[in-house]
Amino acid sequence: MEKTYERITINPEQCGGQPRIRGMRIRVIDILDLLSSGLSVKEILTELPDLEREDIKSAIQFTRNRINNN
Repeated sequence: MEKTYERITINPEQCGGQPRIRGMRIRVIDILDLLSSGLSVKEILTELPDLEREDIKSAIQFTRNRINNN
Protein backbone atom coordinates (compact mmCIF):
# COMPACT_ATOMS: atom_id res chain seq x y z
CA MET A 1 0.00 0.00 0.00
CA GLU A 2 1.31 3.44 -0.87
CA LYS A 3 1.87 5.86 1.97
CA THR A 4 -0.97 8.04 0.64
CA TYR A 5 -3.45 5.29 1.40
CA GLU A 6 -2.41 4.96 5.01
CA ARG A 7 -4.90 7.78 5.55
CA ILE A 8 -7.74 5.86 3.89
CA THR A 9 -9.42 3.11 5.89
CA ILE A 10 -12.09 0.65 4.84
CA ASN A 11 -13.96 -1.34 7.48
CA PRO A 12 -17.11 -3.24 6.48
CA GLU A 13 -18.47 -2.66 10.00
CA GLN A 14 -18.35 1.16 9.73
CA CYS A 15 -20.06 3.57 7.34
CA GLY A 16 -21.26 0.69 5.17
CA GLY A 17 -17.70 -0.24 4.28
CA GLN A 18 -17.12 3.02 2.42
CA PRO A 19 -13.57 4.43 2.34
CA ARG A 20 -13.01 6.87 5.20
CA ILE A 21 -10.27 9.19 6.39
CA ARG A 22 -8.06 7.80 9.16
CA GLY A 23 -10.86 5.77 10.72
CA MET A 24 -13.02 8.84 11.31
CA ARG A 25 -16.62 9.10 10.19
CA ILE A 26 -15.52 11.39 7.36
CA ARG A 27 -15.90 9.45 4.14
CA VAL A 28 -13.87 10.02 0.99
CA ILE A 29 -17.14 10.78 -0.81
CA ASP A 30 -17.89 13.53 1.72
CA ILE A 31 -14.66 15.29 0.79
CA LEU A 32 -15.36 14.89 -2.92
CA ASP A 33 -18.89 16.25 -2.46
CA LEU A 34 -17.56 19.32 -0.66
CA LEU A 35 -14.99 19.95 -3.37
CA SER A 36 -17.54 19.50 -6.14
CA SER A 37 -19.92 21.92 -4.44
CA GLY A 38 -17.25 24.59 -4.74
CA LEU A 39 -15.63 24.65 -1.32
CA SER A 40 -11.91 25.28 -1.29
CA VAL A 41 -9.47 23.09 0.59
CA LYS A 42 -9.13 25.86 3.16
CA GLU A 43 -12.91 26.04 3.62
CA ILE A 44 -13.15 22.25 4.02
CA LEU A 45 -10.42 22.31 6.65
CA THR A 46 -12.38 25.01 8.48
CA GLU A 47 -15.64 23.02 8.23
CA LEU A 48 -13.98 19.77 9.32
CA PRO A 49 -11.17 20.74 11.70
CA ASP A 50 -10.13 17.12 12.32
CA LEU A 51 -9.03 16.87 8.68
CA GLU A 52 -5.55 17.70 7.46
CA ARG A 53 -4.57 18.96 4.02
CA GLU A 54 -2.92 15.60 3.30
CA ASP A 55 -6.25 13.84 3.99
CA ILE A 56 -7.91 15.76 1.16
CA LYS A 57 -5.04 15.02 -1.18
CA SER A 58 -5.21 11.34 -0.25
CA ALA A 59 -8.97 11.22 -0.89
CA ILE A 60 -8.50 12.63 -4.38
CA GLN A 61 -5.60 10.31 -5.20
CA PHE A 62 -7.44 7.29 -3.81
CA THR A 63 -10.49 8.03 -5.96
CA ARG A 64 -8.42 8.71 -9.05
CA ASN A 65 -6.63 5.39 -8.70
CA ARG A 66 -9.87 3.52 -8.05
CA ILE A 67 -11.40 4.96 -11.23
CA ASN A 68 -8.25 4.40 -13.25
CA ASN A 69 -8.01 0.73 -12.19
CA ASN A 70 -11.62 -0.13 -13.11
